[in-house]
Amino acid sequence: MTTRRTFRSAGLVAVAAAAALSLAACQSGGKSAASGPERQAAASGTTGGGSTPVGSSTIAADKAATGVRTGADAAHRGGTPATTAKTASQARTQTLPDGSTAEIRRLGDQHYLARIVHGGSVLATLETNGADAGLDANDMFIVLTLGGQLHAWMGGGHQGPGTFELAGGWKAKVTKTGELRYRAQILGNDGAVDATLQTNQHDVGLDANGVYIVLSAGGVISAHE
Repeated sequence: MTTRRTFRSAGLVAVAAAAALSLAACQSGGKSAASGPERQAAASGTTGGGSTPVGSSTIAADKAATGVRTGADAAHRGGTPATTAKTASQARTQTLPDGSTAEIRRLGDQHYLARIVHGGSVLATLETNGADAGLDANDMFIVLTLGGQLHAWMGGGHQGPGTFELAGGWKAKVTKTGELRYRAQILGNDGAVDATLQTNQHDVGLDANGVYIVLSAGGVISAHE
């Protein structure tokens, strides 16, 4: 596949900061499952003024390609960051597979904020700031890219630990490294590790030139292209 060949060919390293996901009215470090479009996303963010743990995703130096964007960034609990008021552009909206809506704003260069809204309530937020953001919202998976594009799909998740077939012909070897900490090694046809995603109590996401991957803090991995 052209995307995969490009993804493996160059010699740059892409290292991303982790994704922290926060939800309105959701407890730190857990998931609050609900049916229908009002489902709340997987909760793995810290609350209040505490520090935000981070995860990471990397692409092997001999496999990465120019333009491959990786990783997921901190999501903010409770709404828009204070800096947004002066810098945010007008929001555009996008309907998601579960019927909720994403409101996406540009905050700056490669810096976007997406609020997941249903019935006037903000269920979750994702923010990119130098790296992609990812979210497992109770079996609806979302990647927000550095370019401000949001990709969402339903299902296809695999519960780690284990080795799983992913969209785009990839395989993922998922291992548990601690409480709400999982590592996914993305394997190519030759069995080499082409990318790594690692959670640290927060979901992480990856845009690998058109193959979108989310690894949740609970060890669920899903990919879409």
